[in-house]
Order: sequence, then C-alpha cells, then structure tokens
Amino acid sequence: MTRRPSDEPRRLPGTLITLDGPGGVGKSTATRLVAETLTTAGVPVHPTTQPSRAPLGELARHGTDTYHGMALACLCAADRHHQLATEIEPALRAGATVVCDRYVASSLVLQGLDGLPAEVVWQLNHGVYRPDLTVVLTGDPRVIGTRLRMRGGHSRFERAEDSSEAEADLYVRAVVDLRRRGWRVATLDTTADPPDTITVAIVSLIQHVLKEKSAACP
Repeated sequence: MTRRPSDEPRRLPGTLITLDGPGGVGKSTATRLVAETLTTAGVPVHPTTQPSRAPLGELARHGTDTYHGMALACLCAADRHHQLATEIEPALRAGATVVCDRYVASSLVLQGLDGLPAEVVWQLNHGVYRPDLTVVLTGDPRVIGTRLRMRGGHSRFERAEDSSEAEADLYVRAVVDLRRRGWRVATLDTTADPPDTITVAIVSLIQHVLKEKSAACP
C-alpha cells in the first residue's frame, strides 16, 4: 500500500507510542517493560526501535563515527521512512500498539548536536506518521551522565564530553517544537524513580490514549 505524500498521513487503527530522551535515561528498558506490561494486559503490542534493525538502520546505528551532519541525518530519515512503510504502518493497520524506542524527537536532538537546524530535520522527515503520543524521558544530566559512563556510550554522541547536558538542553527545545506542531507530548523525569515506576506511569498514559481512541471509534 502506497503512503500518501502529505504532511499528515491518514490515521490508522493502531496506536503509535514513541519514547525519546537523552542517552542513559532508560528508553530501551522502558520500551521493553512497557511492551511486556501491555501484552500481559491483553493489548496487541509491536515493540520496535530506531534506527531500525534493517540494513539501512544498522548502517545508521553503527556509523556515527563515519557519518556526520547531513549525511547521518539523511541516513536516519531514510531508515525512518522505510521502517514506517515496511514495519510500523503495517502493524498500525493491523490494530497493534506500536511502542518505538526513539523517533523524530531523537533526530531533532542528535542532528542538532551535529549542527543541523531543526527545520532541516523536519524537511527530511516530511510526511512521517505522527505518533498518538510521544513520551520524552528526562533526567538530571549529572545522574544520566553517570549511568552513561558506567554503561559505556553507544555512539560518538554519547561518548562526547558533557553529552548529557547538551542532549537535555536540546530535548527541552524539541518538546516545545513538537507541541507547536500539534504533537501530543508527555515528559517524565526518570532521575529518582526505578524502571518499574516509570513503566507504570507510561502505561497509564498509553491506556488513556487507548481509551480515547476507543471512545472515538465505537
């Protein structure tokens, strides 16, 4: 099925939930726990991640030392468009709740760290499917910076000095930008709460969205 070349692709039966936030904030753990909790509750769930696990996504994921600026931005956007067409939108058409670890907010931040203006990132991501809810996980940069050093950086962005502070600042701007464009965004501070508590909070937000969609489509 061909995607419509428009700013706002038509809404699909399923629900797209995206989790974003600085490195070390707990996105991958939250994605896994949220998917497990929703599955236990009987919700059909499709967990995924960006960059994707397809060849193009793996190139972007492991190529941050090789690709910079516009080149990396194009790789990430191309992978997102491809993943939407081949994985995410089919799952949404089937009625699943897709929980995606990273989405456009992460591109606004990481490409911003490379010096690209937000408007360029939006142009590259023209026509992407708008999530039903974007959850941005935040945290004290000193705390998540310590987590990163203990875990080890997964990319040149995470290995950079003061990366947590820079990412945190850019996520504040990204949240404002997303909301200005009509995206539904919630923020959760993960500084002190354990993963189980964060999971409960995210699942509560998702259940509210699901109830709203159910009421709108009896």
